[in-house]
Amino acid sequence: MLQTVLEPGTAENAALFRETYLAAYRFMLLARLLDDKFAALWRSGRIHGGVFLGRGQEALSAATGVSLKKGDVFAPLIRDAAGRLAFGETVRDAARTYLGSALGPMRGRDGNVHRGKPREGYLPMISHLGAMISVVNGILLAHRFKKISGTVGVASIGDGATSTGAFHEALNQAAVEKLPLVLVVADNQYAYSTPTARQFACRDLADKAPGYGVEVDSVDGTDLSACLKSIGQAVAHARAGRGPRLVIATLLRLCGHGEHDDAGYIDPQLKTSPIGRDCLKVAEEHLVRQKWADATTLATWRSEVTHEIEEAIAQVQREPAPDPFAEEWRAISSRHLSETHADNEVDPA
Repeated sequence: MLQTVLEPGTAENAALFRETYLAAYRFMLLARLLDDKFAALWRSGRIHGGVFLGRGQEALSAATGVSLKKGDVFAPLIRDAAGRLAFGETVRDAARTYLGSALGPMRGRDGNVHRGKPREGYLPMISHLGAMISVVNGILLAHRFKKISGTVGVASIGDGATSTGAFHEALNQAAVEKLPLVLVVADNQYAYSTPTARQFACRDLADKAPGYGVEVDSVDGTDLSACLKSIGQAVAHARAGRGPRLVIATLLRLCGHGEHDDAGYIDPQLKTSPIGRDCLKVAEEHLVRQKWADATTLATWRSEVTHEIEEAIAQVQREPAPDPFAEEWRAISSRHLSETHADNEVDPA
């Protein structure tokens, strides 16, 4: 996790912004190649359940993860692999969840995106339909009651979630309580297969914010620089005690809802429009233009990341799955399944 510099004005700030950009790009690349590996494992029958890719949304996700710090709270969306990695998740833990390793954060009990480490502020997803906003609100309120200051909570949702009651109630609560919440909306044009024209009648999702008394920023979700600036400003706004902020990022999901979906419903014209750009390629072009990297460097980074992923997958594939005959299938909060495996915790059962 890094603290994003919002404006590269001075030479010192410019250097730090470059460092942040490079770190965010690496998380984007790592997430893209890791997603590709999970997709290949799913197609070969090695992963059971769904695989959901973040293709096209990595810039927004990585910018979110690098803008947070220890003590903050992050509730990622199903396409937030880059943000998860930037917030501190390891490749091994991501692989352990998908492959059902008993050594993973969910102990092999849950697959794909429903994983996290709540004590570290990394929340397992309940649903991508706005349900996590109120969970983040609750933690931020708990911080207030405990006089813990300076923390920020980020909840990621898609455009479809803005049509739910959970979104309305939680955003209204955050505004009334002036919670340090940043609500990041990936407006990827479709709620599964339902286009935005069938989801809301307002001209733009940003038009919803004034009704809640919430400030809003709209950003090009394909541009990593723009995402770093927008998310960084929103986090700084919340951390300064100025209440919640909404960030609407316009982009296009460059894949199906999951690997089971061929995305045949996506309008071909969107794919050739500016919002259909591949954010990873856009970031790489920016790196070359700024002379922060060249083709050889980019190829080296890709090779290094591929090796890191292959090494992690190979290790996880050798790890044991839960033993159904030895396992006590109680709640994950039970003593022997707690995140720390501590022996001195009280068993709620």
